[in-house]
Amino acid sequence: MNKKLIMVALLSAFAGSAANAAVTDAMIANDATTTGDVLSWGMGTNGQRFSPLTDINTKTVSKLVPAWSFSFGGEKQRGQESQPLIYNGKMFVTSSYSRIYALDVKTGAKLWKYEQRLPEGIMPCCDVVNRGAALYDNLVIFGTLDAYLVALDQDTGKVVWKEKVDDYAAGYSMSAAPLIAKGLLLTGVSGGEFGVVGRVEARNPRTGKLVWTRPMIEGQTGYKYDEAGNKSDNGVTGTTNKTWPGDTWKTGGAATWLGGTYDNVTGLAYFGTGNPAPWNSHLRPGDNLYSASTVALDLTNGQIKWSYQTTPHDGWDYDGVNEFITFDLDGKRVGAKADRNGFFYVMDANTGKLENAFPFVKNITWATGIDLKTGRPNYIDKGRPGDPTKGKAGDKGETVFAAPAFLGGKNQMPMAYSPQTKMFYVPANEWGMDIWNEPVSYKKGGAFLGAGFTIHPIYDDYIGALRAVNPKTGKIVWEIKNNAPLWGGVMTTAGGLVFYGTPEGFLKAVDAKTGKELWKFQTGSGIVAPPVTWKEGTTQYVSVVSGWGGAVPLWGGDIAKKVNFLEQGGSVWVFKLSK
Repeated sequence: MNKKLIMVALLSAFAGSAANAAVTDAMIANDATTTGDVLSWGMGTNGQRFSPLTDINTKTVSKLVPAWSFSFGGEKQRGQESQPLIYNGKMFVTSSYSRIYALDVKTGAKLWKYEQRLPEGIMPCCDVVNRGAALYDNLVIFGTLDAYLVALDQDTGKVVWKEKVDDYAAGYSMSAAPLIAKGLLLTGVSGGEFGVVGRVEARNPRTGKLVWTRPMIEGQTGYKYDEAGNKSDNGVTGTTNKTWPGDTWKTGGAATWLGGTYDNVTGLAYFGTGNPAPWNSHLRPGDNLYSASTVALDLTNGQIKWSYQTTPHDGWDYDGVNEFITFDLDGKRVGAKADRNGFFYVMDANTGKLENAFPFVKNITWATGIDLKTGRPNYIDKGRPGDPTKGKAGDKGETVFAAPAFLGGKNQMPMAYSPQTKMFYVPANEWGMDIWNEPVSYKKGGAFLGAGFTIHPIYDDYIGALRAVNPKTGKIVWEIKNNAPLWGGVMTTAGGLVFYGTPEGFLKAVDAKTGKELWKFQTGSGIVAPPVTWKEGTTQYVSVVSGWGGAVPLWGGDIAKKVNFLEQGGSVWVFKLSK
């Protein structure tokens, strides 16, 4: 071969390698259907967590064995809720205390590590967790506990840009995986227990510069930004004082702490919003929009196209932040949400119209059901904790027993949907709480609850239950009970499998149609993270992060005492079929 042909070949190879190194909008849009990578939280931007891979199936899964394991090391164990991302021969996985690692996907060898230098005054509400990163171009981007966004070079781990999102001293933090949609980096904020103002922000993923912001509290103003960073008014969210009396909207919570999903069919991004602040609902009469809601956002400007409030005037910290997963039902594009309040909702993904709502847990004390015409809950008046001002001065209000407990019928752990079985697989929990209200006033950086609580188990034989739910009929097709609460996510595959983890440390695979257990492996610590799968060459892999922690041992009351034997850890496991 002459020198000219050699040069052409080398340039061609280099161009192909360079093109392969960049994660594009088209690749992210097709993430749910491609099998050689995992580019987004949810294994696709709409969050179905379904893989079309079939090598590991109901007949072969018994041969699944460890390929490698990597320890996050050090004394920084705590909760490990991260979902790994896979691209270009690398795994990108975050861990507790705002760390991120790049690992060789075939060997588990550490390629690089970045650790955010955290101040001593950080105030994460629910453990020092991080749920994952986002990939775009040659960058891997994640949020930190001191409320920064950090973008790193995928190959070297060097910081490309770093932007402060808000003031950690006011209670702001970031724990969610960012979302990339149509060339925008979409993020939320954590800190609802500190009276922050929840919002969604859109940024240029290559630079970190803001494009628009949309607050989730009615009365707060959104902004848009030009290329020079100059901001202009983007309109007030809702109508000031319509559903928030006085100045309550200034510290109203509604944190967008779990992040969002995006649907290529509707062109809308969906974010859940957290509890209104304070928990004491008697201090903020009204529905308190847009807390405890699902909001659908126009990507071009951040305007709210529709919203649906699952728990108006939330008085139990039921939140509404759970992921909204879009899918097709009887020829219509809809979305589903298993809410912390114990009800499962199906809504028109284009309009937000309620199509169906039914319980997915057995014990609900705050409402008898959801009115399908109005979309509002049918409250049980005696189910709301009492007003402290109705008793003696300074006393707490009347205590009530409420179910589910504030940690929810489902919390941060994402469910999965299978287009094969047309069922959702929901990690549910059965527990209740004694809850009462107390006087409280806002102080920057201080806990803003105005409530006390103690969580109790309801049944002697189980707390957690993996449930296969038919979204059309509301029927629970099968369930698998678990002694400890389920706090890790779920994945389903075209191989007819459902994968999920338990706090007892097991990663399990069950038959998607029947729930029959087909395989399990002890990872050494509790699993509170969602699994993923991909194919590298001719080999299908499954991976999950292991490390007990999260909100349960911190806030769980009697539940925490019941599971205090569980050991902390911090590692990522990868499995493949034995030959």
